[in-house]
Amino acid sequence: MDASLFVTLVDPAILLFFFGILAGSVRSNLEIPAAAAKFCSLYLLLVIGFKGGVSLATTGFTAAMGWALLAAFLLALAVPAWSFAVLRRRLNPFDAAAIAATYGSVSAVTFITAQTFAEQEGLAPGGHMAIALVLMESPAIIMAVLLANYVRARAKAQPAGLVPAGGGVALDPGAASAAEPMSMRKVLHEAFTDGAHLLLLGGVLVGFLTGEDGKKAMMPFTDLQKGVLAFFLLDMGLLVAARARELRHGRASLGAFGILMPLFNAVVALALAKTFGLSDGDAFLLTVLAASASYIVVPAVVRYAIPEANPSLYFTMSLAITFPFNIVVGLPLYLWAVERFWN
Repeated sequence: MDASLFVTLVDPAILLFFFGILAGSVRSNLEIPAAAAKFCSLYLLLVIGFKGGVSLATTGFTAAMGWALLAAFLLALAVPAWSFAVLRRRLNPFDAAAIAATYGSVSAVTFITAQTFAEQEGLAPGGHMAIALVLMESPAIIMAVLLANYVRARAKAQPAGLVPAGGGVALDPGAASAAEPMSMRKVLHEAFTDGAHLLLLGGVLVGFLTGEDGKKAMMPFTDLQKGVLAFFLLDMGLLVAARARELRHGRASLGAFGILMPLFNAVVALALAKTFGLSDGDAFLLTVLAASASYIVVPAVVRYAIPEANPSLYFTMSLAITFPFNIVVGLPLYLWAVERFWN
């Protein structure tokens, strides 16, 4: 694990991530234009989807793919459920539901970084893991909104008195029921038509239809992935530095959750991958997905789906705690675990 950690830390993309944190910490005026950062995000999603589609065209639909996607789906249902159960003891149910959705979902940037890391370490994950990435995004959002609607319904049913909120906090029924429950149709539409989802799936479809010929035609474009990822991680470092300042007044228990819950999810994912007989490459990426937390898609949907929740909590926890932990410590740790139990 020490060698893998060293390889991770001296990788140019990771070093630029640290540089971004440093620049942000000293309050430099270094800033990546929002349009450039958005382009990098879309580029990485397209390329990772395209490469996954090409891999699918080569291998076809296999039993290994089915087991991997089943494991991903089970984790997508289970992680938000037990995350909510833990958080409900210390937070009001709306914040608990929003954070549970964030940690029940996945980080595309962490996945892309992990895939690059896996290739450097000689692992060969299947292209279907790009589909697993999409599959694990939406269930957490849906479950969180259902939980929030349940809390609102309880608040309306108890007009007299207060609705317990957990952690010694109480919710005012009037305030809790101020936001009407979103229709499930609208939730599903927002969850499944998000631009990042569609672009990733579009890349998979194009890669699958064009196969090796498409791979050769797109080679100059896809070869830029490492450089674009490094530039994007520089922007992520700047964002982490900005958000980390908000944690100084946060709760220590939430900081611990942002590290301990991903580790717990990683252990469960490893056990599930071993039980289902996944390859070492698939097991590594499944573990990374389970341990990651969304800071792009889910916060965007949850922000108006659960307006009672505090965005600074779920967004800051996922971006300023879990994301850097996974990038710096998590990737080599998960790789070590896979090598330990798969070899």
